[in-house]
Amino acid sequence: MLSQVWSSATHGVEALPIEIETNVASGMRDLTVVGLPRAAVRESFDRVRAALENNGLPVQWGRITVNLAPADLPKESAAFDLPIAVGWVAASSDLIDPEVLQRFWVMGELALNGVVRPIRGVLPMAIRAREEGRTGIIVPAANADEAAVVEGLDVYPVRTITDAFDVLQNPTGADGPQPVSTQMASLFDAAHTHPLDFADVKGQENVKRALEVAAAGGHNALMVGPPGSGKTMLARRVPGILPPLTSQEALETTKIHSVSGRLQAENGIVTTRPFRAPHHTISDAGLCGGGANPQPGEISLAHNGVLFLDELPEFQRRVLEVLRQPLEEGHITISRAKSTVRYPARFMLVASMNPCPCGHLNDPHRECVCSPAHVQRYLGRISGPLMDRIDLHVEVAPVKFESLSTVEPGEPSASVRTRVVRARRQQERRFAAADGVHCNAQMGARLVQRQCPIDDEGRNLLKMASERLGLSARGYTRILKVARTLADLDAQEAIAPAHLSEAIQYRSLDRDWWHG
Repeated sequence: MLSQVWSSATHGVEALPIEIETNVASGMRDLTVVGLPRAAVRESFDRVRAALENNGLPVQWGRITVNLAPADLPKESAAFDLPIAVGWVAASSDLIDPEVLQRFWVMGELALNGVVRPIRGVLPMAIRAREEGRTGIIVPAANADEAAVVEGLDVYPVRTITDAFDVLQNPTGADGPQPVSTQMASLFDAAHTHPLDFADVKGQENVKRALEVAAAGGHNALMVGPPGSGKTMLARRVPGILPPLTSQEALETTKIHSVSGRLQAENGIVTTRPFRAPHHTISDAGLCGGGANPQPGEISLAHNGVLFLDELPEFQRRVLEVLRQPLEEGHITISRAKSTVRYPARFMLVASMNPCPCGHLNDPHRECVCSPAHVQRYLGRISGPLMDRIDLHVEVAPVKFESLSTVEPGEPSASVRTRVVRARRQQERRFAAADGVHCNAQMGARLVQRQCPIDDEGRNLLKMASERLGLSARGYTRILKVARTLADLDAQEAIAPAHLSEAIQYRSLDRDWWHG
């Protein structure tokens, strides 16, 4: 007898339909799994057999052939345990109506006692199931909230293999597992509060202003200052001033966290902008993704959020150089001998560093003990092309005692966020017809030319700045983008000389310091 069950596999952050055909023929006991199964799939038979036997489910023995189609796509997930078990029972008996099987996608890993364990990538699988016209999906109970964010699909959570058969035998019954749903609006309402607030930061008004500008335009920012000046404290509060995630951004972000296995089961969907802060010992595969079976890296986990790189020069230069493509294009492409995977990676980079190895160069209170050669070597760990891709360079001075001792709270993040959201809305209207552009930092050369006109006084300012700083063409363009954001914060259509002057100040770290 032959059965057909539908399931899914992930490739990158997208899901592909997988047809699982099971044929049971008479003969000696033998099992063959074809369709490029990897180790986790080849080992599934023992888990499936034990789970079925321990739950008294009827199966027929003989020459058993399981085909996973399409045959040219590698299958590497234990999520095929449950659909293989369903297919084996369906091919051995008339326990399940074949027409019912065509309505569902089935997925889940099995324990030997029949418990259904959670898997990765359920959200993209549920989205693809709906696109393929399926009306229901059977998933592990721990993944149900994640799948339930997809509208127009009945999501059945199952805790054991017998629960799955209860659904398939009587999908409309009141006694078995019932479909679950998620109230998206309530999840987003609860996500609008952030535990870390700008009001907690004493002083550093110039740095707060720079980070507000960065958030308003989606720009990358680098903070340079001595240890203890509050760089990390400020960076961790940046997500609190960014606009709320849209539903589309939330789905994009959740898909990445889902396929990487980092999604919190109790949430079901990522509702706040991610903040990722990898240690400087991270490898290039850990930062940008990769491995024998490619997985998303930190830059993809930070998609639609903030990537914070503390002590930037301490990262391996080879690791930092890999950032250049995603900073420009918003995605990372990972190529292997058998496949190529593309992961989204559109994030706001916030980095911090000391001005020298000891950290006290230009510190008015402590003497720097580094020689000019040591300082030059330290700064040279960051290439000029990477520095060009960072829009705002901000010098962070030590906090004065008067600021530390004040009891007056600073401006709260909510107030800053209001201005940022207002500026972003202006940009959304401006770029409504531009595909893939949502903020000023994402403008290409043509859009910059069209949206950032300047007068003669502004051109003279930029000419002087270009000669003094030795700006590259990319650095010149980024000054215009930041000036456009400053005008948006002032709710002005035209870029004034004052906006250009402030934007130039954010490039005040002389590019001659940095080696290409």
